Amino acid sequence: MVTNNHVVADAVDGGKVTATFPSGKKYDAEVVGHAQGYDVAVIKLKNAPSDLKPLTLGDSDKVAIGDSTIAIGAPFGLSNTVTTGIISAKNRPVASSDGTGSSASYMSALQTDASINPGNSGGPLLDAQGNVIGINSAIQSTGSGGLGGTAQSGSIGLGFAIPINQAKYVAQELIKDGQPVYAKIGASVSLEESTDGAKITDQGAGGAAAVEAGGPAAKAGLKPGDVITKLDDTVIDSGPTLIGEIWTHKPGDKVTLTYERDGKTHTVDLTLGSRKGDS
Repeated sequence: MVTNNHVVADAVDGGKVTATFPSGKKYDAEVVGHAQGYDVAVIKLKNAPSDLKPLTLGDSDKVAIGDSTIAIGAPFGLSNTVTTGIISAKNRPVASSDGTGSSASYMSALQTDASINPGNSGGPLLDAQGNVIGINSAIQSTGSGGLGGTAQSGSIGLGFAIPINQAKYVAQELIKDGQPVYAKIGASVSLEESTDGAKITDQGAGGAAAVEAGGPAAKAGLKPGDVITKLDDTVIDSGPTLIGEIWTHKPGDKVTLTYERDGKTHTVDLTLGSRKGDS
């Protein structure tokens, strides 16, 4: 079963996970793997019933703005709640946290106006045919001061879901070896919100080099101070946007970066590298 990382995060280090079905029957479960950056986790039922019917996965790449949506979950503990709306936007850059102060998750999300509230996290976003097109993961709220799944404030019609194509890829990696795999360019970028682009910082995390030696960015000639403004045809307005966009790709994908240096615009092709596990 696929859910959000922030839903099961407390159970990763020996905590308990229980899955409750509409019939009221409960099953113990274990966390197979979790990906903090993607905010995706896979759990496995212990002594699962033999008659479970998985939902059909749709194709989130083919979703169009205006398509009907159905969200299922347990907002504020109200189990088996169904709400409807439309797809309001696609490829919405969202950096969300679970409210515990842990590292943010970065997604290029589907936005919907179906009512999504705390407790909807990890539930499916369906299309009109009942196919899963996303995992409901975050809301914009006037009360919480930011994007997250657990602050106790309600829907204002701005909900965000991880596209199912990405969630499926992440889940398959977690099932395969319990760890997520992230695409990377091998450079640290500023996480401050700006409208100018993603600026490569002067120094990386923990005093490491901002541009990883021998990494994709280094091979492409990128340097600290460069400001990345586009990835392929997608406009990059901040570091979180760049991270979310990179993570919609797989390691080994070729991308074209547009960047500015000393007032001049350059483009360069690079092949994305890979990083295993949450660091």
